[in-house]
Amino acid sequence: MKPLVFLVTLFMALYAQSQRPVEEFSTQLGPVKITPIRHASLMVESAGQVVYVDPAQGSFEGLPSADLILITHAHGDHLNEKVIAGLKRSGTQILGPEVVVKSLAEATLIRAGETRELGKWRIEAVPAYNIKRMRPSGEPFHPKGEGVGYVLSYGGKRFYFAGDTEGVPEMTALKNIDVAFLPMNLPYTMTPEEAAEAVRAFKPRIVYPYHYRGADLKVFEKALAGSGVEVRLRDWYY
Repeated sequence: MKPLVFLVTLFMALYAQSQRPVEEFSTQLGPVKITPIRHASLMVESAGQVVYVDPAQGSFEGLPSADLILITHAHGDHLNEKVIAGLKRSGTQILGPEVVVKSLAEATLIRAGETRELGKWRIEAVPAYNIKRMRPSGEPFHPKGEGVGYVLSYGGKRFYFAGDTEGVPEMTALKNIDVAFLPMNLPYTMTPEEAAEAVRAFKPRIVYPYHYRGADLKVFEKALAGSGVEVRLRDWYY
């Protein structure tokens, strides 16, 4: 590569990375940084370790390779083999439910209710499914037992990435969630009102809407006014 072309490419990669919003949270083991990428794709960083959740949409240019990749479902907005190939390196772990393992040979199975460890991280898979959002055939868009969400614990803090789901009983029964990322788009997940109802039930300290294409986030924010839950609205489609 010619020097000028290399410098321009490097500058563009660094500029793209600098433009990404980064959310930072303090823990007993140091800061955790979460970078929204697009739709349901995000990056989590702590103590030099890098975790991606559903790296499928958006630009990953300039971002570091993965220590761990968590995939919630095999649908194309959550699983992208080309993106994963660009992020993994020797030693990268990839976890996903059975439907993911069937689509991605290098993925390791994790079922709802199971846990794994990565350094100081504890990863718990939790159920994610539809109760009333159905295809014309009568089958749920996301049948129970097919996809998962994840609760990541680190340094005394718990981070919940819900995946494709409605406000199912397993969600509303969650305890001690510090930061939650919830989907709210139809016909696949929840309305903003339904998501707010779920949040009022399990009471995370902070909640971010994600996977929300087409949803009115102000409705969600208004529905949680006075709840004690901090709502943070970010642009996942910039």
